[in-house]
Amino acid sequence: MAQDTYSHTHARGIEAMRGGPDHMAARVGTCANSSLVAAQILRVRETSPEIWARTGRVQIASAFLASLISGTWISMGEAEACATGMYVYASGGQGHWDDEVFEYIAGSREEAWRVRAWLGDVDVSGGGRRVATVSRYLVDRYGFEPGKFFSLLSHKDVSQSVKDTIIASFTADYLSTYLSLVPSPSDAILSFGPMDFLLTSAPHYLPSRLYSVYPHPAQDPSEKRKYISMLTSRYAVASNGLSLPSYASIRNADVPRALVRDMYTKSWSAFDRLVSVVPPGGSIGFVSAIFSFVIHLHAFFSLDDKLFSFWLLQGDSHPLSHVKGIFRFETGVKVNEFRDLRANPRCLVESQALSFRVRWARMTSTGALGAAVGRARGNSSLVTSSTAASPGPGQRTGTPGIGPLGTASSGLGLSFDPYDSSSLPARILATGAAINFPAVASLVSELFNAPVLVPTTQLDSAQITPHRNAPAKGYPGRAALGGSYVARWVWGKERGMGRGSFEEEVRRLLAKRWVTSGCTPIRTHIGGETPVGSGANTPYGTRRTGFGAAVLEEEEEDALEEAERLGGDAFGEGELVARLRTATGSSTATTTTGTSTSSGGGLPSTTFTTPDLGTTSTGPASETAATGSSSATLVPVTALPTSEAETQVGLAKVAEPDVDAFMAYAAIVPEYCRLEGMLVKALV
Repeated sequence: MAQDTYSHTHARGIEAMRGGPDHMAARVGTCANSSLVAAQILRVRETSPEIWARTGRVQIASAFLASLISGTWISMGEAEACATGMYVYASGGQGHWDDEVFEYIAGSREEAWRVRAWLGDVDVSGGGRRVATVSRYLVDRYGFEPGKFFSLLSHKDVSQSVKDTIIASFTADYLSTYLSLVPSPSDAILSFGPMDFLLTSAPHYLPSRLYSVYPHPAQDPSEKRKYISMLTSRYAVASNGLSLPSYASIRNADVPRALVRDMYTKSWSAFDRLVSVVPPGGSIGFVSAIFSFVIHLHAFFSLDDKLFSFWLLQGDSHPLSHVKGIFRFETGVKVNEFRDLRANPRCLVESQALSFRVRWARMTSTGALGAAVGRARGNSSLVTSSTAASPGPGQRTGTPGIGPLGTASSGLGLSFDPYDSSSLPARILATGAAINFPAVASLVSELFNAPVLVPTTQLDSAQITPHRNAPAKGYPGRAALGGSYVARWVWGKERGMGRGSFEEEVRRLLAKRWVTSGCTPIRTHIGGETPVGSGANTPYGTRRTGFGAAVLEEEEEDALEEAERLGGDAFGEGELVARLRTATGSSTATTTTGTSTSSGGGLPSTTFTTPDLGTTSTGPASETAATGSSSATLVPVTALPTSEAETQVGLAKVAEPDVDAFMAYAAIVPEYCRLEGMLVKALV
């Protein structure tokens, strides 16, 4: 249902009934969006009365799967109930369904009782207990062995009776993916896919239209309550209080990326290459070269040359229903297309990542993550003193509240300081096909000023099918693995073997496996193809992409400074353009395939999509290059040196932050927010 937009008007009706997005979020923990179960039920009543009359039960996917395995109706967990738009959360298991919402979507009080019966009660146990046992049907029909339980972590068979073959609670795929990565409080989970999500832990339940917040789906009733905050496509709020969309989220994620690939490159390899070589802000040529030279003077530097794009292929909630389409801005002015088409892939990915970056800052300003946010919440408990460990809190950060030249952040027209990274995540734990692209991983790392780590299972799978969200054959999906961890945790608790919270227990088991196996990394697949050179279990790769590939080398900066001192054609513009042609592979004499570059013959460059920068060569080769066609294969990310503690839990570092690149992105955040506000006010 997440990509179903047919219930858009029904969701807005529920929101209006509740008094607007703020009142609705305060009441049921979320504001209107077409994915709400409440909106979906209302649409069924209004458009399919015959289905409404025959309905006897309504279940979300996770509870339905658990019901199939157990042979009995299983209630949804409290975390997913909070996403329905019909549940009023209260700590201590005191939450309840909202009768007013039931009456609105059902049309009458009598029908409201039917809807409540369809949904059943909510499991408020926190996910730390068994919900059922395996059904006799599965035993008889499919030969399921009830007397065996296989532990993925201990690799031992444990004999049990039928009644002890337990079923733990199921939950939504995005929450289960979060659990599979056992993050620390200072981490953020970035999940790419048809829907992009950014999730992090939260100490309090503070609902807002800025974000979604759910109870942690795997916690014991005796624990202090934990929550998960999630950024999706619903709302963002600018400094002027206007509601703004998250252009990086639901329904506007994988589809725009694939569309840009088809329109401008024809291959994922070329897409990745263009994201890599085009400088931050998308501007190609002389001005961007000067920008890299004066990177530390960005507060004084004009940003009018920067390019921005917003891809809203589907509309969002009120007041954003009128904001739909593809919007591009060049030199601060709306344009139908960039003069240099090669900027489109970079600008799209930047827009998607910047949206999360800006919305994270707005979320932290509400206090949703507590008084200590981001890196101030403490070092990741997984990082040791190893020289390969990821940077901890406070490293490569600015002074809170103060810009690079001592000016207050309010002087930028924002409610936060874009130059301060102390409130940003200490690590980005990423999943999904998009993070397999080296340039995308590097961009995310630089924009958040944090290392990016991916699961080793995904890293090895990416060497086989780098452009697919689904894992290769024999490799586990993250949601399934998260569910397995929950099952193992519940199973251990029932036998008195559990030692702490879900995250603590999983880390303990993985650390124990690490020691008993002689420090052997977690195997990444069962019966699948074994890749070569991923860096997960092999010598580390040394590939570097992103901002560092687009700026001038130190010796070139010296040459630029000398050219400025001697005069010439305005800082040596002609020479700079020639250099950038070489650096970006945009010359027709340069051939790019994957990560290798050669001059002369061979396949034409897939990075050349439009004749610009003074190139006027003609002939068959250039004509083919202009179409962007190529048979080049995407070369996915490989592992960089990773700390032992991170390797224990199956993570591998794929990108390191660059402080200069972070400051460059901070400089364009105000302009990004200004253009975003113009869109919502329909000024362009």
